[in-house]
Amino acid sequence: MKFDILTLFPGMFAGPLSESIIGRAIDRGLIDLRLHNIRDYAFDRHRTVDDAPYGGGAGMVMKVEPLYACIQKVRADRPDATVLLTSPRGVPFTQCLASNLAGRPELIIVCGRYEGVDERVTELCIDQEVSIGDFVLTGGELAAMVIVDAVGRLLPGVLGCDESAYDESFAQGLLEYPQYTRPPEFKGHSVPEILLSGNHQEIAQWRRRQTIIRTAIARPELLDRAALSKDERELAEQSMELSNVQ
Repeated sequence: MKFDILTLFPGMFAGPLSESIIGRAIDRGLIDLRLHNIRDYAFDRHRTVDDAPYGGGAGMVMKVEPLYACIQKVRADRPDATVLLTSPRGVPFTQCLASNLAGRPELIIVCGRYEGVDERVTELCIDQEVSIGDFVLTGGELAAMVIVDAVGRLLPGVLGCDESAYDESFAQGLLEYPQYTRPPEFKGHSVPEILLSGNHQEIAQWRRRQTIIRTAIARPELLDRAALSKDERELAEQSMELSNVQ
């Protein structure tokens, strides 16, 4: 899959995207990642990329000309790309959206900065605005890294085991069950006996129950969209009631 990131600070990406799973995927050619410095497309000798907002107000706004020129240049090389803008007003970035984007051949991610970008950039160039949460960052670079990581790890061959991505939190709309490894006992805390039984059917049932319980306690709103049986709904309700009592 091809990622193009448009940013004023390309140096921020050197470490996070060159390590671990994503770094190995890039080395193996599973991910093609290119960084583009928006400042290179500024028209004046000072390479100006921001200006004061019309109508007054605090802060600066990213100028339309250099950003538009940068997007158009990249899009000429990536004709099938979906163009995303990292923005607080964007749609929430969820596992479902990550899965959807993983099915696209090319993604262009524009990193917002300052008070935002000139609205004409959004009107002319952006396919979708995306937000990674209800908080404010100094810029969209961290959000772009999150998107690349979440989408990239869903691509075939990146994790090395596609089943791993299927079982983890949010993949099925619920939180993941508890995980354990050696040793079987640590400081008086033991691994649940069911996980040592070798009975895969009972283990699967235990994990499903734990998934529902954990979701009911920590993120009950996720249950509204989950496909649960009648017994599972009752388990979720009981878990929420016990949680509220405690």
